[in-house]
Amino acid sequence: MTHNIRSYLEHRPQIDSSCYIDEMAVVIGEVSLAENVSVWPFAVIRGDVDSIQIGKNSNVQDHCMLHVSHKNASKPQGSPLIIGEEVTVGHHVNLHGCRIGDRVLVGINSIILDDAIIENDVMIGAGSLVPPRKVLKSGYLYVGQPVQQVRPLTEKELAFLSYSALHYVKVMNQHKLHQNEHSV
Repeated sequence: MTHNIRSYLEHRPQIDSSCYIDEMAVVIGEVSLAENVSVWPFAVIRGDVDSIQIGKNSNVQDHCMLHVSHKNASKPQGSPLIIGEEVTVGHHVNLHGCRIGDRVLVGINSIILDDAIIENDVMIGAGSLVPPRKVLKSGYLYVGQPVQQVRPLTEKELAFLSYSALHYVKVMNQHKLHQNEHSV
């Protein structure tokens, strides 16, 4: 384990071998990263008081903060963070104990709080705030503080959700190749 991938108590991050974790990012504790997940510079994924799962082909961009809420008597499961497949988490996003479905784009500098549920195929505009326990329905664009449903996504926008995530897989692979070429 490298200095930026750390165990916490008995929990050790489970990271698929296809993932890319920038050396300036930090992954701690009960964290599970599926195939082709990329974590970019200065992102922090801290699974110390509950679990974090990130699905395949998702990306966590620069300066993101991912955390959870602890388990307690009134909330035995706590608030884990669960991110689906092909999710793009934009720069400076804060995710805290929420659930995000598949093919979601979380715009730059957005905040999603405890127990919010983001269904599949959702686009969240830059700078948005999703309050605790809010549910964002599939197929819509949401923006604002607090977030409001604006309109249905177009076919082009729906296609872009997968495209964005898969583009990051391509960029990740180029970074890994470049890293290997220069590590000799």
